[in-house]
Amino acid sequence: MIKSNNLKLCYGEKTILNDINLEIEQGKITALIGANGCGKSTLIKSMARILTPKNGNVLMEEKDIFKMSSKDVAKILAMLPQSSSAPEDLTIYDLVKQGRYPYHNLLSFWSKKDEEIVEESLKKMGLINEKDEKLGNLSGGQRQRAWIALALAQDTEIILLDEPTNHLDIKYQLEILNLLKDLNEKEERTIVMVLHDINHALKYAHNIIALKDGEIFAKGHKDSIVDENLIKEVFDVKCRLIDSPVDKCKMCVPFL
Repeated sequence: MIKSNNLKLCYGEKTILNDINLEIEQGKITALIGANGCGKSTLIKSMARILTPKNGNVLMEEKDIFKMSSKDVAKILAMLPQSSSAPEDLTIYDLVKQGRYPYHNLLSFWSKKDEEIVEESLKKMGLINEKDEKLGNLSGGQRQRAWIALALAQDTEIILLDEPTNHLDIKYQLEILNLLKDLNEKEERTIVMVLHDINHALKYAHNIIALKDGEIFAKGHKDSIVDENLIKEVFDVKCRLIDSPVDKCKMCVPFL
């Protein structure tokens, strides 16, 4: 659904990523991993049309997303950036309602369908009873669920998330990741997310893209590409990969 061809991404004159070629598998969860500063956020911003490439292109359904209208892009993918901000006195409902804006123009009206999609998005995130709460009164986990509900209200096939577990404690991290897993399994949403925790990537993602030194170090199904050597090369950390005692996935145990 999303492809990049010979992508070169820069900030000013500094090249962050070069010659990036990838395909995001439809209906799967893909995790972007790598050390700090390797370009994970830069890459996902290019997929969301936030950062224009110096060279190459990003295709969505075989169309160059930088030649598509903003509304057309917003009807296919939703992006949750690393730092999302909104007025603290805005209610959850009013925040999530903004996800319907791509479907409206100056002459259109709020419809029953819009209302149903917003309500359903709130229910999926477990926020229907708190919909009138102001953002300033929310916990970190509730706030993150509200932003994901906004993304759901866009009613897109693809959801991009830049570090969705950032600044959350372990309980809320798992809560958010399990919600995303449910969206993928029950609704076949294609999810691409930047993750710092390799064990979260091993547990929740189907496919992994590992970045190092401005390039793709490895990409593919997690069971095919992730081994102790990859973790040593990408993160400069020695580890043992073991079978998790609670599920079937691999687990990284680092050591010095």
